[in-house]
Amino acid sequence: MTRLGDLERAVMDVLWDSVPSTSDGVTVREVADALASRELAYTTVMTVLDRLAGKGMVQRQREGRAWRYRAAASREAHIAQLMLDALDLGGSRDAALVRFARSVTGTEAEVLRAALSAEATGVPPAEHAAGGAGRPGALTDRVEAPTSTRADRPTSADEAVDR
Repeated sequence: MTRLGDLERAVMDVLWDSVPSTSDGVTVREVADALASRELAYTTVMTVLDRLAGKGMVQRQREGRAWRYRAAASREAHIAQLMLDALDLGGSRDAALVRFARSVTGTEAEVLRAALSAEATGVPPAEHAAGGAGRPGALTDRVEAPTSTRADRPTSADEAVDR
């Protein structure tokens, strides 16, 4: 999984934060408005979203002549994949896991224990109130690499309608 640049991360944060209120996704204009403090050009936001779609990080759907964008995976799934990718960098995965386990807080260790126990027994872990584990099932999210085809990518003429 590709690491995100600063602007890509900001755009993804907008998409991840918009999930509860807009399950159909957001337009380029809505993302640009959410990032107004950065004073980005509309076309810059459009380009970043296009590149993120090309990387499989976002999915898009036509709405009339415009596009709606949404994150292809949850923030938690993305972070979990980054952690797995880091384990694959080389050396001993076991040693890296042990070192990581020794660095977590007591609450984080409890979350890990619950997730590992649930994985071993096949029983989903209960929502863990302490430590902000999030929603039920958050610990069992799977990362899937979405596919993107050339036909899914808008042209600048398509996006002009979204302004």
